[in-house]
Amino acid sequence: MKKLKYILPILFVITLFTSCSSDDDDPVIINETEGLTKVQEFTNATHTIEVYTKTGKFYSGYNDISLRIKNNTDDTYFENYTINWMPIMQMPSMSHSCPKSGISKVENMDTLYQGYLVFQMTNEDESGWSIKFMYNIDDTDYMAESNIAVKQTARQNVTTFMGSDETRYIISLVEPMNPEIAINNMKATLHKMETMMSFPVVEDYTITLDPRMPSMGNHTSPNNTDLTFNTSENKYNGDLSLTMTGYWVLNLKLLNQNNEVLKGETITEDTIQSTLYLEIEF
Repeated sequence: MKKLKYILPILFVITLFTSCSSDDDDPVIINETEGLTKVQEFTNATHTIEVYTKTGKFYSGYNDISLRIKNNTDDTYFENYTINWMPIMQMPSMSHSCPKSGISKVENMDTLYQGYLVFQMTNEDESGWSIKFMYNIDDTDYMAESNIAVKQTARQNVTTFMGSDETRYIISLVEPMNPEIAINNMKATLHKMETMMSFPVVEDYTITLDPRMPSMGNHTSPNNTDLTFNTSENKYNGDLSLTMTGYWVLNLKLLNQNNEVLKGETITEDTIQSTLYLEIEF
């Protein structure tokens, strides 16, 4: 009986340890599309490209876009492929593309890829845009294409303009998407139009920032900083100070590498708004 008395606790400990080890070895299942909503599917005979955004819609201006490719035969998702896209806006007498990033695999994800598009305009009925995906799986090329709906935002979050250097530029607001009464991290993209289909990123310029509230005597706010180029993100970063809720005009000036003003004006008593601006309301 004495031997059994000591053996039983030992067996209990071994069983408990084995049970815990088994639980720890269970695979952790990650929902790669958590926090995202599917916007649309692009389908061909063999594959379906699922396209996601946070809102489940495309909007004028900057759009962070995630996607994954499904095998139509067995409903599994591919993990390794190369993919590119070509957005097209079809107008009555012409067509053009828009600023876009490359598409790359999301870090620590198996199937999810990500990039961004900047829709610089849209029709009132949300029509006009399409996206063509060109991708390669196991050394075989594929394509999928479809029209999309692009909604117009209530406030101006993207602006297209001609600079004094006779170059057409596009500035789009990236952050803040959810502004707060605080110093907000502001991000923007800056592209130029080389051709109707090519819109490369413009590096190492400066975007000056002067936020104003037109309904409150056009007052500004303290502790704003101008936007400068961030190489790792290919975007422009600065500080946007918002001291109260309401409608704000983000007055901008675009300066080239020689600090020459390409567009925009300094706000004075006589100049209450720059011709280069974005808007926020919260």
